[in-house]
Amino acid sequence: MNAPETLAPLGAVAQTYPLTLHINGSQHDFKVEAWVTLLDLLREHAGLTGSKKGCDHGQCGACTVLVGGRRINSCLTLAVMQNGKEVTTVEGLADGNQLHPLQQAFIDHDAFQCGYCTSGQLCSAVGLMNEGKACTAGQVRELMSGNVCRCGAYPGIVAAVTEVMGIPGRDDPARPFQPGTVPA
Repeated sequence: MNAPETLAPLGAVAQTYPLTLHINGSQHDFKVEAWVTLLDLLREHAGLTGSKKGCDHGQCGACTVLVGGRRINSCLTLAVMQNGKEVTTVEGLADGNQLHPLQQAFIDHDAFQCGYCTSGQLCSAVGLMNEGKACTAGQVRELMSGNVCRCGAYPGIVAAVTEVMGIPGRDDPARPFQPGTVPA
């Protein structure tokens, strides 16, 4: 059985929609197709490549940005759904040459290796602080669990986030951290 023809005629132009976003403190106007994700708009239309396309399914957190101060996976939301909203990417965290305290803490605690997940980790941590729900290192780990680091920089990430939040970096300071391999 043949499927019905669903392709647009050759030469047809897809409909676009006007969109205004306030990205990192500046207003930007776009015309995009309805299926363009916020991640693709940021990377391909706004030229902000800090947010990464990791899994494109919302499972890794590399694409995390802040919309209205709340963290979202930008690969899972359509750009047109965010019309008129304030979007903050990793490029907008610093204040000129002054790094955001989390950015400096990531450096101080070696909270990255390859750096691919770092932008998502940073935006997620800022959103976590905005939420005000984490009071322990364990809660930081749990509430940041949607952000995957394949290099295993989690101890440094938790140390950086807890330092900036002013909470103890370990749930049980009497139990020393012992890095090692994960059993297969």
